[in-house]
Amino acid sequence: MPSSPPEKSTQEPLTALEPPPPGVAATPDAPSTARRMPLLLVKLAAQDWLLLAYLTVLLVQVLTGSGPRKHTAIQCVLLDFAVWVGVLVLVRSRLLARWPRIASALYRAGIGFPVLASFLQLQYILPTAGHRPLDAELYAFDMRVFGVEPAQAWDRFVAPGTTEWFAFFYYGYFFLIAVHVLPMLGLVKSSRFLATFSFGFIWLYCVGHALYTFVPAYGPYSFLAHQLQHPLEGSFWWPLVRKAVDSVDGGARTDVFPSLHTAMPTYLSIFSFLERRRMPFKLTWLPLSLFTTQIIGATMFLRWHYLVDICAGLTLAVSALLMSRVALRWDLARERQGGSPPWPRAPGAAGAAEDDAVTAHG
Repeated sequence: MPSSPPEKSTQEPLTALEPPPPGVAATPDAPSTARRMPLLLVKLAAQDWLLLAYLTVLLVQVLTGSGPRKHTAIQCVLLDFAVWVGVLVLVRSRLLARWPRIASALYRAGIGFPVLASFLQLQYILPTAGHRPLDAELYAFDMRVFGVEPAQAWDRFVAPGTTEWFAFFYYGYFFLIAVHVLPMLGLVKSSRFLATFSFGFIWLYCVGHALYTFVPAYGPYSFLAHQLQHPLEGSFWWPLVRKAVDSVDGGARTDVFPSLHTAMPTYLSIFSFLERRRMPFKLTWLPLSLFTTQIIGATMFLRWHYLVDICAGLTLAVSALLMSRVALRWDLARERQGGSPPWPRAPGAAGAAEDDAVTAHG
């Protein structure tokens, strides 16, 4: 029949994306309704659900926590929740269907709010979560498994020159994020390529911040201060690092496990290497990788992180790359059932042909 070939061509890729459960044979004639997702799953992209899950974890942690900052912490998380749900209601429904450019701009502006806002609110969220600091356990793990704690082993190399060197790279972490995220948000038009990058990026911060509430610690700078003989001193970059750290309540920031200063640059380096056939990654992947090694070294030399924090950060970076592929497959299956792209397209943005090329490349 004339209608059979088109129906077959739309179903076969979906079958490949969604394999049957173990022990159930794949049948090309199986009815498509067996694989229909609930409407809400079709409407929301994988990264939408990730942020909702992240905010739910934070909300549960502050609701079940205690302390003088609990009321403020609850207000902060509820605000983050309200903003993100509001963005989803406007963008994922038909409310802005007539204004796709506004929907696209709103989503691109709003998706970063829950992550950035909750990061700035950690000084209220972490103390409210109520778990005792686990510095002693993390330090004991390093000594038992690795036989060394870098902050102690490198103490004899601490001098103004070495401190300035590593402080430059540590502070450069923020520049590294900006030069990757801002061009992605402002210039990349392929929804699927952007989704592959963004899900991993959001995964890092959501999982990292959530883990802070379960594994709180102050880091060697505080826990081992009485054992370290050489003070960290510098004329320019080290004061900038100190100013950035002191801009929040350091006494309430137990945010060292995992090391996001390790996870994010590592994620960017591997992502750039995998996309090295594209510009500008063809030119940037190698210097970025070298820069990353110095940032990771800086996190330990400047005594912010234990070695186990670094290992957790590396693991988190790899998990972000793997999960972004899973999320992309989920979103492809969702789109084939009528869902919108992960990143709403503005007029003139990349069409299906470019997105298909991105999918094939990934």
